[in-house]
Amino acid sequence: MDRKLKSSNVTQGVERAPHRSLFKAMGYTDEELNRPLIGVCNAFNEIVPGHIHLRQIADAVKAGIRMGGGTPIEFGAIGVCDGIAMGHAGMKYSLASRELIADSCETMALAHQFDGMVFIPNCDKIVPGMLMAACRVNIPAIFVSGGPMASKTIDGKALDLNSVFEAVGAIKAGKIDEKELQLIEDNACPGCGSCSGMFTANSMNCLTEALGMALPGNGTIASVESARIRLAKQTGMQAVELVRQNLCPLDIVTQSSLTNAFTADMALGCSSNSVLHLTAIGKECGLNVNLEAINTISENTPNLCRLAPAGNHHVQDLAAVGGVQALLSELLQNNVINGEVMTCTGKTLAENLASVTNRPNAVIRPYQDPYSKTGGLAMLFGNIAPEGCVVKRSAVAEDMLVHEGPARTFDSEEEAIAAIYDGKIQSGDVIIIRYEGPKGGPGMREMLSPTSAIAGMGLDKSVALITDGRFSGATRGASIGHVSPEAAAGGTIALIEEGDRIRIDIPAYSIQLLVDETELAKRRENWQPRTPNITTGYLARYAKMVTSASEGAVLKI
Repeated sequence: MDRKLKSSNVTQGVERAPHRSLFKAMGYTDEELNRPLIGVCNAFNEIVPGHIHLRQIADAVKAGIRMGGGTPIEFGAIGVCDGIAMGHAGMKYSLASRELIADSCETMALAHQFDGMVFIPNCDKIVPGMLMAACRVNIPAIFVSGGPMASKTIDGKALDLNSVFEAVGAIKAGKIDEKELQLIEDNACPGCGSCSGMFTANSMNCLTEALGMALPGNGTIASVESARIRLAKQTGMQAVELVRQNLCPLDIVTQSSLTNAFTADMALGCSSNSVLHLTAIGKECGLNVNLEAINTISENTPNLCRLAPAGNHHVQDLAAVGGVQALLSELLQNNVINGEVMTCTGKTLAENLASVTNRPNAVIRPYQDPYSKTGGLAMLFGNIAPEGCVVKRSAVAEDMLVHEGPARTFDSEEEAIAAIYDGKIQSGDVIIIRYEGPKGGPGMREMLSPTSAIAGMGLDKSVALITDGRFSGATRGASIGHVSPEAAAGGTIALIEEGDRIRIDIPAYSIQLLVDETELAKRRENWQPRTPNITTGYLARYAKMVTSASEGAVLKI
């Protein structure tokens, strides 16, 4: 290797004898220290189903690095299970953990002068946190996830985690009994892997392929298949090759590849959280993410996939028909993505897709026969959200694309859930959950519990929900999140009163509080900031430093 390795700062020369001595204390040999040092960031833990098997993935990655002529050096990263954290104070830490992950990965990579990195995430905040770190550090890097969980079919219905959340709403409404709830609980999550629908984890793993930061198959090869182990070995080998080529994340994550990712997002029908994360990743790269431009991408990108919760297919079904690469091929053939962008294979996207075709199947529809002519997400603007908000349009019932109804206002997720379970929400209502944004939560909690309760009670086709918090990728219905500015910052959502009329027009990208500006001005004069509900620890610091959801909820420098 002609180029001087970054790791020479800790391995070469007389002055670095103390450093080498410390390596040798761990059993490293001189031969290993003369090879590229590849950091392996493994998010294994025993609390996240998507991460419980990552030791095996890491072992395969390290074998690949050695086969490629490098020296693997493994370290850990934290990870929050969003499902276990859902519906209580623990969810406040989920999005906030993304920044901790990015910061800790940056710290480990630069403190130890690694030549390259392999990132092994799988679930919601871990993937974007590591992507942010990779772009920030900008040394050769590549990703391999743990893969998706299988979906198990019981009585003809394919189950997933969302099935359990919705079953809670169904039992509260008297639609099922405890025996059926137990059956769903015992079978919805049959093993390791990221939850099986096009929820946030699988969305981000698929988009890592679209960005060019992971090898083909990363987003869809099942967690339990031997192909996942082979992919991990190939990823390890490719990490060393990326060091040889000095091909870095900022060579790959460009304005064009970020646009490709948003385009793939629209075609796949990804989680609304992907907007938040792609925006944050773009900021790490110094790229501009214009939320209004996302609607332009949507207008030009048909929705070709409807995986759960928007449809009946799961990630295993997408894998069976060619996965993300087949979808990208369909988009490239119709000139809606840029094939000239570089990828971590060392080849352009077009070169990667040269032998890939989207054969006729029921999972990825042809470009000319989509589920809808517009993409899976929509950014809405109006007096409620002058800086924008987001909805997973592909998971909204046709009758709810345009809706007007009375506001039912709640100042926390808990208040809203109690009202839903008590049967106080009626068809036509527009539920407002505020003070759950990045600052106000703090931490911008996901609202899977209330949306699942609404769906389980059969109200998802007649009730809308608007929040300055977030929604799980498992959410379906007219669930509109990321309202910016948030209530804690004095946004209009803080001024909505019980019974105010709200009009939602998703095809027109509009969301309006039907109250005149004179009345709103009076309310604004009387509005008082709320005392933060957390004043110590990490979340208190986070609340002081975090930016708006419209900016990706990143921390101010």
